[in-house]
Amino acid sequence: MDAEIGAKDNAQNKNSFSGLLAIVLTLGAISWELDLYRRGGLLLYTEQVLSGVLALALPLVFISLRVRKGISGVPWYDWTAAAASFAAAAYMAVRYPILAEMISDTPWDGLVSGAVVMVLMTEAVRRTVGPIMTALVIIFLVLALVGHLLPGELSGRPIEFKSLIYYLSWDPTGILGTPLSVVTTIVIAFVFFGQVLLKSGGSAFFTEASIVLVGRYRGGQAKIAITASAFFGSISGSAVSNVVTTGVVTIPMMRNAGYRGVHAGAIEAVASTGGQLMPPIMGAAAFIMAEFLEISYAEVVIAATIPAILYYAALFIAADLEAARSGIAAVAKEDIPPLAPILRSGWHFPLPFAVLVLALFWWNWSPQEAALLATAVMFVTGMTLGYKGVRLAIGDVIDAIRDTGFAVLDIIMVGAAAGVVIGVIGVTGIGFGLTLKLVEIGGSNLPLLMLISAFVCILLGMGMPTVGVYLVLAPLVGPSLIEVGINPIAAHLFILYFGMMSMITPPVAIAAYAAASLTGEDAMATGFWAMRFGWFAYLVPFLFLIAPELLMQGEWFKIIYVSIMSFIGIWYVSIGFAGHFGRPIGVVARILVVAAGIAVLVPANAFEFSLLIDLAGLAIGAAIIGREWLAIRGS
Repeated sequence: MDAEIGAKDNAQNKNSFSGLLAIVLTLGAISWELDLYRRGGLLLYTEQVLSGVLALALPLVFISLRVRKGISGVPWYDWTAAAASFAAAAYMAVRYPILAEMISDTPWDGLVSGAVVMVLMTEAVRRTVGPIMTALVIIFLVLALVGHLLPGELSGRPIEFKSLIYYLSWDPTGILGTPLSVVTTIVIAFVFFGQVLLKSGGSAFFTEASIVLVGRYRGGQAKIAITASAFFGSISGSAVSNVVTTGVVTIPMMRNAGYRGVHAGAIEAVASTGGQLMPPIMGAAAFIMAEFLEISYAEVVIAATIPAILYYAALFIAADLEAARSGIAAVAKEDIPPLAPILRSGWHFPLPFAVLVLALFWWNWSPQEAALLATAVMFVTGMTLGYKGVRLAIGDVIDAIRDTGFAVLDIIMVGAAAGVVIGVIGVTGIGFGLTLKLVEIGGSNLPLLMLISAFVCILLGMGMPTVGVYLVLAPLVGPSLIEVGINPIAAHLFILYFGMMSMITPPVAIAAYAAASLTGEDAMATGFWAMRFGWFAYLVPFLFLIAPELLMQGEWFKIIYVSIMSFIGIWYVSIGFAGHFGRPIGVVARILVVAAGIAVLVPANAFEFSLLIDLAGLAIGAAIIGREWLAIRGS
């Protein structure tokens, strides 16, 4: 968050009015997910529930977060904003069935309430997400008003200011659209699951299990960080919060082992960012992607699996080679806890995940139902078994409910802001013109279209959280890629990957900056090292656009072949970047092994002679590595 809740405010929140609002927000969303309103005889439009969520979330932002840092207490103007936002959003919830049908008439009460929500939502976005997302909302609002003045195909339909505000506030394709609906019905359930897992001791269990699994190998401290961050990043839905949460433990561990500060920060940033790409949860992006593409969640997860595995394989190899080059040993034996006590006390923690996978893939439950079932299992095991003698108490459950309410504020605001962007694209038709322009480029030069799309994704994704990155970029860039014949899943994963890379790409590398704040190192240097450690993530989206086998589409033997060759290519390139394989490697050998790795990574079906390039790269890399291996054995 751009503005943070201070330690004093956070302590007060536990028993304060804002804490109560957070609890009601979480319980209200969960009640909707469980269909309790309808069962209780209260029949509501989805948009009424979403307005109710805003009526709770907006006041919570103004009560909890200050207009700028250094202000203590809640100023009168924040109380005023909280009251106004509650009144306006609550009015929308009550009057939605009537006023939503009067968009063409723009009655004054609907216009006023919609305008109040629009203005205060924009300020709430600034306080929770930061200035970049806020600027994007304002730019699109201005674009809607002047878009008809743009030249040629980019020109949009003219729209009056009051009609725009009313449309974006009341139409189900605006603020109260799909992004906010997905956040309310799915994301909150998974954030709640993650909070209960943390309160139950799951963080300690998986961290200690990671130490046992990979701590015995060289550079084990970095591998522990990668394993823990991959797991919690997938659940948390935020690269920055994952860096801060796990990095407090893993970064000092890496530095004490001998990793340089910028290296430790970079590894943590890349590992935490990759968690958003790691099935089964993917930081909630998978569920939103399934909604956009109108396909099952399972299809998204299956497609994302091999690229995510290769992403972390590349990071593991880079961390291992850096450890070899810097002479970093494994974790000391006395610091590795025995496995048996960990398993005896925490064997039940994988159960909720097993239930989650079963519910999603075999029982065909909705994502939110599956998440709540897994949470219920966590409740039972946490309260009856606990971890190392500490059981989940009622107070912990209340804390988890409250903390969920605070944790989802930025995601709710991102969902509302994304609704503005999508609404403007829809009402003006500007997105259609942009698609035509990009398709025109791609029609003559597909690689150029992919490069432009990647650049746009990184540029627009800078400074935004995971869900925001995808929600904004999917309707802007996705249609052009799909229009030129690219598989829809591949196109949307391409967008997600490059949107995520904005988090480690300077100048606005928010995950790298968060890691640098923990290491005390230069943020830009940390960002550039993160790019180096995460190099594969910049390449893999191009690969799966060309080779759909990486998305598990095609014959099994081709999927296996492409996956193995991709792993070998990653290994070759990583060796060249590190300049070390048992011993330092010369410049010429480094260049050759990087070139060999790139050749191996070229999909066999990319063009006429690509298979020969594959095999030649494989042979050259094997020859160089074989020579180094023999030299080491002979020394």
